[in-house]
Amino acid sequence: MSREHQLPPSAACLSASMRDLGYSLETAVADLIDNSISAEATVVDIVCQLVGPHPYLAILDNGHGMSGAELLRAMKHGSASPRDRRKAHDLGRFGLGLKTASFSQCRTLSIVTERDGERSGAEWSLDLIDEKDEWILLILDSAEIDAVPLADRLTPHGTLVVWRDLDRLFEDETGARRDEIVNDKLDVLERHLSLVFHRYLAGEVKGRRRIAITLNGHTVEPFDPFCRKNPAHQELPEDIVRIGSDAVRLRPYILPHHSKLSAAEYDFYQSRSDFISNQGAYIYRNGRLMAWGDWFRLVPKGEATKLARVQIDFPNSLDESWTIDIKKSRARPPHAVRERLRQIINRVVGRSTTVHRGRGQRLFEEVDAPVWERYADQGGIRYAINRAHPLVAGLMTRVGADSGRQLAVLLDAVAASLPVEMVYSDYSLHPREVAQVPSDEKDVVERLRALKDAFADDTTLGAGDFLEIVRSTHLFDANMEIAKRFIAEEFV
Repeated sequence: MSREHQLPPSAACLSASMRDLGYSLETAVADLIDNSISAEATVVDIVCQLVGPHPYLAILDNGHGMSGAELLRAMKHGSASPRDRRKAHDLGRFGLGLKTASFSQCRTLSIVTERDGERSGAEWSLDLIDEKDEWILLILDSAEIDAVPLADRLTPHGTLVVWRDLDRLFEDETGARRDEIVNDKLDVLERHLSLVFHRYLAGEVKGRRRIAITLNGHTVEPFDPFCRKNPAHQELPEDIVRIGSDAVRLRPYILPHHSKLSAAEYDFYQSRSDFISNQGAYIYRNGRLMAWGDWFRLVPKGEATKLARVQIDFPNSLDESWTIDIKKSRARPPHAVRERLRQIINRVVGRSTTVHRGRGQRLFEEVDAPVWERYADQGGIRYAINRAHPLVAGLMTRVGADSGRQLAVLLDAVAASLPVEMVYSDYSLHPREVAQVPSDEKDVVERLRALKDAFADDTTLGAGDFLEIVRSTHLFDANMEIAKRFIAEEFV
């Protein structure tokens, strides 16, 4: 008959293993801010201090704080079961995030908290755990609490989390190189927080007050991935999927074409988001962004669909169905949600394709004879130079039959060697930097004169006809005022 035998894990070995669950600085800090939001904080200050012999990173909030007993529970590994039903606005999950997130970046975790005039402090030291091979938690006395960095800034209710011995954050570097690495990570951290908590930062989460997050005194501004402030964005009707008594809400959006963004908007979005890789579903748990940029293999990512987004909201009561991981950076929709997403995805993607291709289609339709023509035949799509364009047709006539055949081969070679992949890559990442037109006024005028000389034998060509030819070439799209002045002077 079997017998029970207690076999607790090695504290030193397990704590070392827990450091490698895959947290980055930004996901670790976001996990701690979840706790601040759950504690109903309205202000969260992040301070990274590199000056002095004892660098630290601290997160200070004005939430409701904890009693001494609550602090001990919070410091316990597995302080809450994922099966427990949490409060409606609780952003926690496993009762591990505070510890695992902190240990992924540091070796010493100190917490000071205050509620109702009672101030408590506790500290985990991985060095002590390694030495004793026991889960030994240090309970701080009043003098030790006062010595914790920023403890003097703690309000009558709130919590201070301090990371010290920042071995992972510094990557074993020192001096200027260390500071450079940390500053790069802090820049990524700010961008991450501005996206993950954008609805909290904007005060859009129902039943919760707006929060303010600062990083070294700099206010973190919300980054809306749906560009809703721009009037050219499109918001499609919401769909609701019922799972038991809970509702999952799906709201599709279509981003504006980059030509519809102001210079400031374009710079803001281009510096914080890659349209191609970030298309897809944006999954929110209690208003907090969990995962994004995935179509869950329901449709391939592509250039034409890069403007499509679907906001999906679910409550924490459905955590088990969504297979949330410890870092709260991965979530997979349950079957019912996937099926509904499959039903609406063609409509969303179709709208995105329309917006994205709209400009390209107009280039072909706005003149009777465009320079380029698009053909969809024999199951493929190809692009070719239009032989009927006045500039091409006139040149073909003047060069004669033999040279005309050589010119035709050249035009076919130009079309066949169109660097589609290079254009695709450049346009995907930097659409506004792709420009095919001259910018110097002297060059513009020289090209206009050369274009006019190409039709010197056409005595019927008038100012209006020439203007249409100018527009058809798209060489002068950014210099139409110069072109119109040239035409007014030359076609008197």
